[in-house]
Amino acid sequence: MTPTDVPAIRLAGLQLDRGARTILRGIDLVVPKGSITAVLGPSGCGKSTLLSAITGELVPAAGTVELFGRAVPRRSRELLELRKGLGVLLQGNGLLTDLTVAENVALPLRTHTKLPEPLVRRIVDFKLNAVGLRNAAELYPRELSGGMARRVALARALALDPPIVIYDEPLTGLDPIASGVIMSLIQRLNDTLGLTSVIVSHHVHETLPIADQAVVIANGGLVFSGTPAELQASPDPFVRQFLHGEPDGPIAFDAGKRAEAA
Repeated sequence: MTPTDVPAIRLAGLQLDRGARTILRGIDLVVPKGSITAVLGPSGCGKSTLLSAITGELVPAAGTVELFGRAVPRRSRELLELRKGLGVLLQGNGLLTDLTVAENVALPLRTHTKLPEPLVRRIVDFKLNAVGLRNAAELYPRELSGGMARRVALARALALDPPIVIYDEPLTGLDPIASGVIMSLIQRLNDTLGLTSVIVSHHVHETLPIADQAVVIANGGLVFSGTPAELQASPDPFVRQFLHGEPDGPIAFDAGKRAEAA
């Protein structure tokens, strides 16, 4: 395998536990460089737990996690270096309310680099322009709409030019128009910047149109992995139940039943 063939993310035989409970098991997944992968599934199925393993927050009980062919390290200093190459868009945005938009975007640059201040300001200006918010630099988070705040959080996630960007439920709390803007922006930035994107979401119909591959998590494991077209055509009962929002089926929506299944 040549360096260009090495995937951005590779999960092999992954088992993830929370205390004594196994959340996910037997996870095998390859995310090619430059692709957009949608990780789909009902609430509470383990999507965010999977992200915790990719970012190194959660150590696997079994199996491996590799980024660009390198195992996710466990030592704090090495893990910090690796995380500089990961942009993460948090579900709740995570903007600091006492900082302006520009100061929020500049925070990773000022924390992790020794760049001169004029260059920091130029980079911030460029990142805000990329998400269409150059004129909002001096506003505070409380002055932003939900969609604007999400775009500021995206600009901050891109501040250090990470090759991989992870989106944790990027459409939560957004109206249909703002959702469309965010998904279009994710696709455009992925293409123009050569990023690799992983979108964790339960918004199927908004996410699939921009995805290159899709995986569905349910009942503690992967029940589907393939293209969006293959997902739509799948006869698998787990997939059909999730795509059509059916209350009854193999995916247990009752919390007690789900815990027993896991």
